Amino acid sequence: MPQITTLLFDCDNTLVLSEELAFEACADLINQICKERNVDLTFTGETLIVEFVGQNFRGMLTTLQAKYGLEISPEDMEKYVRMEEDAVIAKLKASLKPCPGVDEQLEKLAASGKYTMSVVSSSALRRVRASIEKVGQDKYFPGDVVFSAATSLEKPTSKPDPAIYLHALKKLGKTAEESIAIEDSKSGTLSGTRAGMKVVGYVGPYAPDKRSEMEKVLRDAGAVVIMEHWSEFPACLEKIESGSV
Repeated sequence: MPQITTLLFDCDNTLVLSEELAFEACADLINQICKERNVDLTFTGETLIVEFVGQNFRGMLTTLQAKYGLEISPEDMEKYVRMEEDAVIAKLKASLKPCPGVDEQLEKLAASGKYTMSVVSSSALRRVRASIEKVGQDKYFPGDVVFSAATSLEKPTSKPDPAIYLHALKKLGKTAEESIAIEDSKSGTLSGTRAGMKVVGYVGPYAPDKRSEMEKVLRDAGAVVIMEHWSEFPACLEKIESGSV
């Protein structure tokens, strides 16, 4: 049983409560894009979350193109991705909060000195940095341990593609066997599992009546253990380290 040396945290709705704010900004922009193209679609932040949680904006637009026949040129795609980043960062800087209980766990983990800690996100690097800086978590994650599927790779991608986790492991000089990912979405959990890691599924940000459904979704995607609150993280970690899951 390899010793666990490395913890890879998803950012959105795992470290910070950003999804709702971000999806509001996304919905406004996607509605504008649809209107410009005379496509009769209207989204709210909530309906977007249901359809696209865990995907970045580029991933959402790609899906919309395939599903609804939306025509978006490569130039427009880059323009919209930048516009979305600006709009989301503005919202996050105004009202972002950390996930309940996460700061206490990060502090204990950092103090233990036992683990390399890193952020691995589908979101753009600028957005991830703005998020962790806003809530003061950047002290646990200096610049070279923050990775973005939208920005850090030669070819931008999005979870569930495992590319960003494989990239992070390579840059950190770690193996999948000695690493754990913490994820709140199906796509993120699939990404971590496909990269060969054990994944802790976090259902805390979901509405209480949705949590058991999401637990099943995350378990089906490969999560080996589920937590509802960050206070449960030490017990989850212990289960994985002892080899019981």
